[in-house]
Amino acid sequence: MRFADRTTAGIQLAGEVARLHLDDPVVLGLPRGGIPVAYQVARVLDAPLDVIAVRKLGVPSRPELGFGAIGEGGVRILNDDVVRAARLGPRERGAVELTERTALDGRLRAYRAERPPTALTGRTVVIVDDGIATGSTASAACQVARTRGAARVVLAVPVAPPGAVAELSGEADEVVCLYSPDYFGSVGQWYTDFSQTSDAEVVELLNDRLAPSGGATRSAMAGTEAGGGRTDDVQPVGATVEREVEMTIDDRGLPGNLTLPDGAPGVVVFAHGSGSSRHSPRNRSVAERLNRAGLGTLLFDLLTPEEERDRANVFDIPLLARRLTLVTAWLGAEHALPVCYFGASTGAAAALLSAAEPRADIKAVVCRGGRPDLAGDALADVRAPTLLIVGGADTQVLDLNRQAAERMHCEHRLDVVPGATHLFEEPGALEAVADLARAWLTEHLSPSAQRARH
Repeated sequence: MRFADRTTAGIQLAGEVARLHLDDPVVLGLPRGGIPVAYQVARVLDAPLDVIAVRKLGVPSRPELGFGAIGEGGVRILNDDVVRAARLGPRERGAVELTERTALDGRLRAYRAERPPTALTGRTVVIVDDGIATGSTASAACQVARTRGAARVVLAVPVAPPGAVAELSGEADEVVCLYSPDYFGSVGQWYTDFSQTSDAEVVELLNDRLAPSGGATRSAMAGTEAGGGRTDDVQPVGATVEREVEMTIDDRGLPGNLTLPDGAPGVVVFAHGSGSSRHSPRNRSVAERLNRAGLGTLLFDLLTPEEERDRANVFDIPLLARRLTLVTAWLGAEHALPVCYFGASTGAAAALLSAAEPRADIKAVVCRGGRPDLAGDALADVRAPTLLIVGGADTQVLDLNRQAAERMHCEHRLDVVPGATHLFEEPGALEAVADLARAWLTEHLSPSAQRARH
């Protein structure tokens, strides 16, 4: 498992933490890299977000090697084994701690300004970082939270080595870790994008989730269902045109809903699964989120009501793929925009089969809870970058997606939403799908991606 970036990791981690049904939680992120992850957890839990100030104490000759950590309230954690191996005396340790304590105090002033820290007394505290290496910083953070009166401490991270998880289980009341590989290396190797988080981004995220009174704000939820994303990520500039269309395909009228935000870089055509339609609340929810990100969408019915009565048609993947190909051609004649596919369930197989056509020019494909295996030998011919999204609790479909991924030669990735079932009905699960899809589609519709492909 690799995470695309900290936001993606946070979305997946949030879904798993939400399953704990925590009472009156406060989310504390470890700056700087832990804050984008913590923001997503706080968003899904509808909880306030604050920093928890902890600094690693690095060996002077090897600063990347921590011999301990310090935190707010005078908390100090030392790794005696590292101290002995590095032959660090009290004077050397004191000099390092003085430097880091000064930096810690300065960081708190920068992030909180004049705002007091969020009250933790009697509350459940969720401590979040982008990953754990040695565990000393996370251990210090747990002690800081308890010193400030936390009734329960939950430590949540996307990735950590098994030894650190076991050790930290004694520090926190519960540890949530999405992935714990035997060979760990470093936190950064488990992310595709591990670029540095800026102080400005930390302040922005904190201000969005932390009201002056210490309560959660609602600004990130405006215009969306609970668990919606940041407004600066999803608000396009300009007007959005929405209209109902009817496409004549195979001498049949297929109705659809076309939405085109001003300046959209492309259109995402949805291929729904068996027993669903363009009115599917799940697909519409994802489409609306893509629209807010500035992407166009087309939701349409692959079959007429009469055709749907014959269940054989519902599972006729070549027929569905042909309809999708013809609709794509219609769309190209109406609007000269790049096209991507979003397929759900059996619609995912139709999307991949259509994308595998020799003349197909599909920029990217996303499959949600899909059955890519039903595309058969065509999987090897798909050229469009493909993202497979599957719920962690949807074990049979997850296995089928893993097998299908092994047969694909194009750029592809399998993302698992922890704890989610086939319909992604769990809190935050469908939002995680939408955010993963948005990131994948916008990346592959970017001008640089298009130049690279040509």
